[in-house]
Amino acid sequence: MRDDHEANETRKSMNSPRLFDTPAPPPTTRTIALTLKRDGVDGLDQARLRADRARYQEVTCRSALNPVKGMPFSWTLNPYRGCTHGCHYCFARRYQTQFELGPDDEFSSLIFVKVNFAEVLRREVDRPSWTRELVAFGTATDPYQPIEGHYKITRRSLEALIAGRTPIGLVTKGPMVVRDADLLAELGRQGNCTVCMSVPTVNEEAWEALEPGTAPPLQRLRAVRQLRDAGINAGVLMAPIVPGFTTQPARLEATIKAIADHGAGFLGANLLHLKGGTRDHFMKFLKTEWPELADGYERLYPGAYAPKSYTSTVKSLIHSLQEKYALSTRRYGKENDEPPEGGSPHEEEGPPAAEQQAFRWSA
Repeated sequence: MRDDHEANETRKSMNSPRLFDTPAPPPTTRTIALTLKRDGVDGLDQARLRADRARYQEVTCRSALNPVKGMPFSWTLNPYRGCTHGCHYCFARRYQTQFELGPDDEFSSLIFVKVNFAEVLRREVDRPSWTRELVAFGTATDPYQPIEGHYKITRRSLEALIAGRTPIGLVTKGPMVVRDADLLAELGRQGNCTVCMSVPTVNEEAWEALEPGTAPPLQRLRAVRQLRDAGINAGVLMAPIVPGFTTQPARLEATIKAIADHGAGFLGANLLHLKGGTRDHFMKFLKTEWPELADGYERLYPGAYAPKSYTSTVKSLIHSLQEKYALSTRRYGKENDEPPEGGSPHEEEGPPAAEQQAFRWSA
């Protein structure tokens, strides 16, 4: 009854006359969830269709900092839900089912924008109880996907983190990150700021197949160079490594060489894993676009993770290429740094996604 009452009150406020035609306030995330459950996507009558053919639904959130366990960090930040990058392997696709949405096109064509995110974050990091723990920024959806150029929520959030003297690690595929080099450098001067650019491969065929909405890999690597030149601890997550698409030795070597040539401060890597809705989407993608690989994937991934024997072979090759291109001493941005406490997780134990591990070496 309470859910129905909240939904009815929201509908009334959206449909009632407004003084000077003031826009209706964005609905809460909870209201959106109720609307989707009741009416589906067609119920989102405030979602705006933009030139990129995606629909953007503004929402308000009650909290910005999201607590997590079992990670090298305790908190995450994600100002957007859904991502127009549309990467077919993205682990966050499976989270769409929490909103009664599928993991396929709705993940990349319906984006929720938390318009009050930065203001909520500023209040949270200003509390006396905030202990300035490491925060991972952009673990589920990219904070520098193209719509950030319009809303600037990520930039305002960085300003809030500076004010709250909060250390961060940021993961992105968006070269737009260089726009905020001034703020990231300031965070670095305060204590701890790491930027991880996700570049799984520099092979154009694999990039176009797997990451249809992202900037070209070399453009992302040029952004890493610019961040490094600005004094920011920036490196590359070569993740996920996707069997059959990016695991060929020549492709791995070309990618690692390019990463080294662009001065990355460190390199992390992880093999693809497939869970829930992400697995459903990826296998559907294979059967439609790359049917010759589908049967092999069914055998290689009887569960969420590839066999340890296979991952060990890929890891050994990556290690040797790191040595060849002098990246082995740059894993964490400083020579001879040790891995974060706890070391690398084991595939058979079910590691979190590479995007969420951010700084943990696991290749």
